[in-house]
Amino acid sequence: MYKKVFEIRWSDVDANRHLANSAYVNFMSHTRVSFFDDHDFSLADLVKFDISPVIFYEHIYYFKEAFMGTPITVSLEIKGFSDDGMFFKFEHDLYDHKGNHLANCELMGAWINLKTRKLTGLPENLLEEIMSLPKAEDFKILTKEDTRKHGKMPKNLS
Repeated sequence: MYKKVFEIRWSDVDANRHLANSAYVNFMSHTRVSFFDDHDFSLADLVKFDISPVIFYEHIYYFKEAFMGTPITVSLEIKGFSDDGMFFKFEHDLYDHKGNHLANCELMGAWINLKTRKLTGLPENLLEEIMSLPKAEDFKILTKEDTRKHGKMPKNLS
């Protein structure tokens, strides 16, 4: 399990003086980028192929409050990749400095080609790299059904 520690700053709290939901999302995003960088799979590598990550959903469950001036630990586990590497699923857990579980987040995303603006699998060398990354014990190869399990589809405004 990968972990990254952050200090909660003034700009991370909301009107209730606890960690804002947008700060949770930012800390998790920063953790993912750091994880990839620390495992020699940087966003700079993706630029060569005009590929970037896109998030479909982030389901966050909040358990306890976190407050300014205290450290927060964000963990990351890879829960799944599709065979072609196009889709990914991660899980984050957030803890305070005493080890109290603050929140859990499951997210799913994919890689998008920045020129065509379409989802894309990873080139062979990047696919080999990403498949070699440390994975959760319950890691699984994602199927098409896994990417559509919530049944949400776009609707037109009428």
